[in-house]
Amino acid sequence: LKSASKSAVISYSSDQMALEKKRKTVQYTGEGITFLLLIILSAFLFFRAVKKQLKISREQQQFMIAVTHELKTPIAVASLNMETIQKRELEKEQREKLLNNTLEELRRMNGLCNNLLLSSQMESSGYRITYEPIRISQVAEKCIHEFTSRFPGRHFHFLGEKESMISGDAFLLEMAINNLLDNAVKYSPRESNIAVTTKEDGDRIIMEVTDEGQGILTEEQKRIFDKFYRAGDEATRKARGTGLGLFIVKKVADVHHAD
Repeated sequence: LKSASKSAVISYSSDQMALEKKRKTVQYTGEGITFLLLIILSAFLFFRAVKKQLKISREQQQFMIAVTHELKTPIAVASLNMETIQKRELEKEQREKLLNNTLEELRRMNGLCNNLLLSSQMESSGYRITYEPIRISQVAEKCIHEFTSRFPGRHFHFLGEKESMISGDAFLLEMAINNLLDNAVKYSPRESNIAVTTKEDGDRIIMEVTDEGQGILTEEQKRIFDKFYRAGDEATRKARGTGLGLFIVKKVADVHHAD
């Protein structure tokens, strides 16, 4: 009886040890898999963060290069024109041509500075919007008049009708239309038509800027309002620009509850 009893006790202890070993194995395996998954997830998140940071850094670098080029060009042209006027005896027609060219470059530089300042202010909510009763057609007509003076060789058209007043910020709306017109000038043939149309459609007021450029690929249309993003291939990107124009247009539309 004693021998049988001892045998039963030993057998029971061995089963318990096997169960304990199995439980530990499952526990360690589970912990190992969990730890491995955590490492993989951390590596993925780290890789994504680094990739995003590199993208931002690359965009900022491209932006700085573009801004530097945009600022240096009008400064160089204006300086050269002024030096020419100062050092040479020019006929009245030549003198006026150089002065007009200088003014145009200064307008370009002023427009760029306005875009830089406005995009920064609107992102940080630093711009104080001044709402007042205005007509979109009046703002658009003013923009068309200015662009016609700036680019006498281009074909601008305004097709507007007297629509209802809206509550808006005239400066912001002017900046938005100017950026759209600037894109139309940059990316459409010189002899083509550029038109601004304003019309009332029920309770909506629609403003359109149309040109005869090559357009934007469908897959890129969702990104064109991103800050610093410039659509097109390398040939298209050779045109001057900072990737801020349509970003500002979208911001202006948003604060006016427009699409």
